[in-house]
Amino acid sequence: MTKPPLTLHLAAPRGFCAGVDRAIKIVEMALQKWGAPVYVRHEIVHNKFVVDGLRAKGAVFVEELDECPDDRPVIFSAHGVPKSVPANAARREMIYVDATCPLVSKVHVEAQRHSDNGLQMIMIGHKGHPETIGTMGQLPEGEVLLVETVEDVATVQVRNPDQLAFVTQTTLSVDDTKDIIAALEERFPKIVGPHKEDICYATTNRQEAVKAVAPKADALLVVGAPNSSNSRRLVEVASRAGCNYAQLVQRATDIDWRALEGISSIAITAGASAPEVLVNEVIEAFGDHYDVTVALVETAVENVEFKVPRVLRQPA
Repeated sequence: MTKPPLTLHLAAPRGFCAGVDRAIKIVEMALQKWGAPVYVRHEIVHNKFVVDGLRAKGAVFVEELDECPDDRPVIFSAHGVPKSVPANAARREMIYVDATCPLVSKVHVEAQRHSDNGLQMIMIGHKGHPETIGTMGQLPEGEVLLVETVEDVATVQVRNPDQLAFVTQTTLSVDDTKDIIAALEERFPKIVGPHKEDICYATTNRQEAVKAVAPKADALLVVGAPNSSNSRRLVEVASRAGCNYAQLVQRATDIDWRALEGISSIAITAGASAPEVLVNEVIEAFGDHYDVTVALVETAVENVEFKVPRVLRQPA
């Protein structure tokens, strides 16, 4: 039986960003340097396939530092941690390696600088997300106020409307954040923003690629984890860009083939913590069902690379 034809629009950039690449490399290098087990506080990145792969090599994933023994190295995830976490590790004389993405660290430095200048911070982010917890934890309780929506801006209670600054989670939707920033600036005309946008280059690039590819396809799949903020934002961006069916899938086994019946084109992208092997798995699955023609839709070329911490480049 002949397979129906299908044009598969492959978005680029997609998948791993430099911060995720660095975080995974940090765990692998720590295992090489100190041997197993190496402890990791929280998922190093939000992807089950990646976490399971590192667990198989000897990484032990825990939620809190008190689950780690004093005599084994611990790594802090790419999302960043409150200041209290490395302080506790240092007090316990633990070997620790901070895998916080440098672009998240930049937001931490910004928040501290504004606070040192007497400004109260407003953070645009998702409540409970590890990055939000980490950024808010850079300053004492009450110094960082969280807003998630334009509606939140109307009700947030500040100490002094003339002494405010804002930062944002790095993995948000560029379009959503724009509306929240506009609302903040309207309510608090003297609020100070970042010198350069906090939303990271990789998040922005993946969203722009989705905007370019979504109108070309009958459906769009984002390869990524349900707890990955940037992956979920890509689904939302695709829907707004005119794609009638946009879904998040972790693996090829999650594809809902019945929902895709009758399509002649599909777009595929991946969140910043999804490895390319999972994208290839999805493409191969479509090859089993359709006569696939792959068309690359590239909107930017990324060549960013972040160095791993010095401790991992030194001999044991």
